[in-house]
Amino acid sequence: QVQLVESGGGLVQAGGSLRISCSASGRTFRNGAMGWFRQAPAVRERQFVAAISWSGDSTYYADSVKGRFTISRDNAKNTLYLQMSSLNAEDAAVYYCAGSRFSGPFYDSSRYDYWGQGTQVSVSS
Repeated sequence: QVQLVESGGGLVQAGGSLRISCSASGRTFRNGAMGWFRQAPAVRERQFVAAISWSGDSTYYADSVKGRFTISRDNAKNTLYLQMSSLNAEDAAVYYCAGSRFSGPFYDSSRYDYWGQGTQVSVSS
């Protein structure tokens, strides 16, 4: 079993930057892909943001964040990161960390077995 806890969310001005983190506990963190998803208010489903393979050498990004967001992981610290820059109103959402038992990375939320509780990112104009 893996427990995931996100942190680092908050309010940021449009055009600003923010880094959110996901701390993992459990024995399988370094063996599985990790991902970030987000859910904006009144949106029914979580949207894929970024994913990284277990080794960190392969990453995927949603088109909407490509070039602005960077996903990374530190397996020694059991921590996943999402560095976000040039934030805009469309980026405001609850961001969820997800973990998979398989190497990945994966776009599809159904490939992830573990989820955090989410951290709120708000963007002011």
